[in-house]
Amino acid sequence: MNSKNKFLFYILPSVFVLINLCTKAQTQRPNIVLIISDDHAYQAISAYNKGLAQTNNIDRIAHEGAIFNKAYVTNSLCGPSRAAILTGKYSNKNGYKENEKSFFDASQNSFIKELTNSGYQTAWVGKYHIGNKPEGFTYWQILPGQGMYYNPDFLMMDGSRKRVEGYVTNIVENVAEDWLSQRDTTKPFCIVIGHKATHRTWMPDTCDLGMFDKKKFALPANFYDDYKNRLAAQQQDMTISKTMVMGYDLKMFDSKEDENNEGSFKRMNAAQRNKFDEYYRPIYEDLKSKNLSGNALTEWKFQRYMKDYLSTAASLDRNIGRMLNYLDADHLSQNTIVIYMSDQGFFLGEHGWFDKRWMYEESFRTPMVMRYPKLIQPGTIDNHYVLNIDIAPSLLQALGVAIPKDMQGESFLPLLKNENNKGRNAIYYHYYENGEHKVSPQFGIKTNQYKLIRFYERVESWELYDLEKDPHETHNLFGKKGYEKIAIELKKKLEKLINEYDDEEALQILHKQISGAKRNF
Repeated sequence: MNSKNKFLFYILPSVFVLINLCTKAQTQRPNIVLIISDDHAYQAISAYNKGLAQTNNIDRIAHEGAIFNKAYVTNSLCGPSRAAILTGKYSNKNGYKENEKSFFDASQNSFIKELTNSGYQTAWVGKYHIGNKPEGFTYWQILPGQGMYYNPDFLMMDGSRKRVEGYVTNIVENVAEDWLSQRDTTKPFCIVIGHKATHRTWMPDTCDLGMFDKKKFALPANFYDDYKNRLAAQQQDMTISKTMVMGYDLKMFDSKEDENNEGSFKRMNAAQRNKFDEYYRPIYEDLKSKNLSGNALTEWKFQRYMKDYLSTAASLDRNIGRMLNYLDADHLSQNTIVIYMSDQGFFLGEHGWFDKRWMYEESFRTPMVMRYPKLIQPGTIDNHYVLNIDIAPSLLQALGVAIPKDMQGESFLPLLKNENNKGRNAIYYHYYENGEHKVSPQFGIKTNQYKLIRFYERVESWELYDLEKDPHETHNLFGKKGYEKIAIELKKKLEKLINEYDDEEALQILHKQISGAKRNF
């Protein structure tokens, strides 16, 4: 054997061993499945105090991992929330403040770009809603804008537009599984699955039509809120009684022509349309025969809303179960971080409303559950404040990737490791949009006991709530005798958070005097 052959004989096996070790080490880096729904209220999830419907698969993540009881968003609106999740920054820093006027600069850094640069395969499939050209992903296939429930179009990486026959929640899961099945198995992956459900107009899969018809839902305690001493709430336009549309929202069309003119129904094929007509037409006829008005009609609308909303959520939970089963079948569960969350909360009749936007609890708070067997003990209940901007730094820390200094979120992994870690004692919120539903822009602070909100532009006012005495947030205590010192202290804490997050616009408004307000405020 010559010297060259001897070298190859002794060295090559060592090289192959090193390659195998490197490959094995890389595949052992945690994978990520981040599932983001749209407008899914924590009240509708059974893991949260049994909820309004049974959500076995979301509950499974909670039971096998952790449930976050105090997860909140920084800006309760679809696009801004997704921008915050991606960048780990508040809206004033990532630039995407509102849906109506903002543009998301996809060239800015994100946790996805950090993962891609560190060797991860990264993908976003489904609802993206912050533009049409995601950057930093190795793959994407997204719904244009809000997307459609039936036979949706998808924007593809090659610039084409493809229509896919079927129901959107099922299709998005199909796309996610197809990508996972075709990935390079020697590399770790991170996939964000963006679901359209449960966004307005709450169109269930045909197999779920009528699943809640035998259930009567209790009216929320503040369903008939009179909005006393709350100027912003008095001016909104998002009530079930007046704003919710009989045809567009509740499928109660007075004619076939009206139904044909509705975009969601135009998308349907004949079989899908027939199933909808067979289900909704008898409901329409029964409604007409009752000739309801006033509170009776409002309560009828509430029941229909709840049935459609929760039936739409049923397919969401089912497809989350499909993904969990896929991970099991592919032996990925033990080494994959799974997070399910909504982009924000949602009103299910509280204050007589639907939609989101407000700093009130049902909108501000979001559901979030997480499973990662290597870190999280089954059945973990986390009661620390966490924000959607915390997702990015938490995932980067879990993967051993350096957290960019300009990310404003904080990793919540230390909270899961140490029950004695106190975490935040207050959280900050800022909503900017001054358009749809006539909701006034607002910012504020929440502590364990109190919430202080400053409304501006549409309405100039303050609101203060004692959350222990008034969990439904109907009694504004701002300016009330005995609460002066509490308001002063909360304002100081609010200013501290505003400075911490470098929100110059809020700081200027904070120091602006409101006509009729006390000098200290």
